Amino acid sequence: MDEVKVVVTHSERATLRVGDVFLKVDADQSRIDVEVEAMSLAPVPTPEILWRKPPVLALAALPGTTLGRLGQPSTGSPAAWAAAGAAIRKLHEAPLPPRPGRAGQGIAALAAELDAECELLVTNGVLPVDLVTRNRQVAEAALRPWTAAFTHGDLQIAHVFVDGDEVTGIIDWSEAGRGDALYDLATFTLGHEEHLEDVLAGYGTDIDLGVIHAWWSLRSLLAVRWLIEHDFDPFAPGCEVDVLRSRM
Repeated sequence: MDEVKVVVTHSERATLRVGDVFLKVDADQSRIDVEVEAMSLAPVPTPEILWRKPPVLALAALPGTTLGRLGQPSTGSPAAWAAAGAAIRKLHEAPLPPRPGRAGQGIAALAAELDAECELLVTNGVLPVDLVTRNRQVAEAALRPWTAAFTHGDLQIAHVFVDGDEVTGIIDWSEAGRGDALYDLATFTLGHEEHLEDVLAGYGTDIDLGVIHAWWSLRSLLAVRWLIEHDFDPFAPGCEVDVLRSRM
């Protein structure tokens, strides 16, 4: 019998691996609906859907390995990062999906969420006030008008699989939808600034680096408390708090 491996688990969802099958368990079926729809529309490799029986979605494993994880050195070559950049560009240029995604939050709502989160980080003593203040200033550049693109919405490097220098698939589409393309690029390079140039070489268009930096700060500020509350460690080397410190 294949061993059952827990890939990730918290109070909202869990992912298990049994042999070459991934089982995603999610109490919120709307997230699974978004994921299934996005994978059917995305013009990039995605996992094969084996079956679905709520609350479980079964997906076939992708060939290759992930580009890496936040807080750990990437095992991918510069060419692999560039190939990922090209795949992301292909996604962003695809016809728009029918619904907004995580990267499509309105400017006013996002600013209000960010300000409330910054206040909580300081009031609860989670982060020093100067660290929060400086990164809130940096994050301001992300709060600008943008042209909607087909975005993944949670494009962490752990969600992109490569075999050599070829992208074999992208997983975890539950936050996908219309949104800001630079949100995806910033999420993908978060904590791996040394590979940003490789990604942009593959992406192939001029990008406002100030907005990428802003999204690094904004995403990290919004993530810290959630990560702590769900038993993850944003203070680990190379993770969200180090990303915030790098903007000082």
